[in-house]
Amino acid sequence: MEKDEGDDVMEEVRILREKIDKECPNSIGRRLVSLLGSMKELEKQELDFQSQCSSDCSRLQKEVDELDKMLNSGANYVDSDAFHHSFQDSSERLESVKKWEILLVISPTLNWVIFCFDPVNFFPHLLCFAPNLAILYELRLSELNTQIQKTLRQTRKHYDTYNALLEIKDLMLKETSLLNSINLQFQNAITSADGRIKLTNSLEGILYGTQQKLDKVQLTHELEQKSCNTIKEKYTAAISEQRRSSSLVKLFQLALMKNAQGTKGFDLKCMNTGYHKSFSSVFSRLST
Repeated sequence: MEKDEGDDVMEEVRILREKIDKECPNSIGRRLVSLLGSMKELEKQELDFQSQCSSDCSRLQKEVDELDKMLNSGANYVDSDAFHHSFQDSSERLESVKKWEILLVISPTLNWVIFCFDPVNFFPHLLCFAPNLAILYELRLSELNTQIQKTLRQTRKHYDTYNALLEIKDLMLKETSLLNSINLQFQNAITSADGRIKLTNSLEGILYGTQQKLDKVQLTHELEQKSCNTIKEKYTAAISEQRRSSSLVKLFQLALMKNAQGTKGFDLKCMNTGYHKSFSSVFSRLST
């Protein structure tokens, strides 16, 4: 009975393959079927390996517990070096098996992430780098993070452009509304005297508002000009102070050089009188 059911399933699979080959020749359908088969085989291998790891972990845990009891019992052993080596080797193997168990627990989620990121090259990479799955996961997640950051930058750029276009749209709507209002008033002005009065009043209002804005801009410009002049004056004073400080520093360095050479009759006649008075006392202190 089970054999008949298996034959029916195989017949259905064969029919599906024939339909795929007939309707989609040289397409990804055939590749998808082979990849699904590979995935099933890998899942089976993963379950077998996980079961083996669990059994090895249990066995090694028992060995480690027994060796630990023997080590803590205080008994004397003839071959203590071999005993310690066996205990250390069992502990290392147990840690290795535990790491593989952790990796197998998280592998389904990580496999799905990698498959979604690059489904075409997923299985060949998995087969080639099976001993180094952690490195493969790290590389794939790093590439995925790079792609996310790139998409995020593009999205922000598009949002900035969209906001700028919205502002331009609002300005254009306001200008269009103003032009439509002026056009309507012109049409009324052509047909009636009241329309001409309304048009004149409207233009005077626009002129008055524009003049107010111009006056406000002019006032702001004057304030900015005053601030600029103040900053220029401060800058000029700072430059003068910097030059004076630079001259003082040079004079002080020269005084130190003269003092280091043992010269006590430092002549400052070529310098400014104010500098001479300022550094005479300094030089006399340095000389003493």
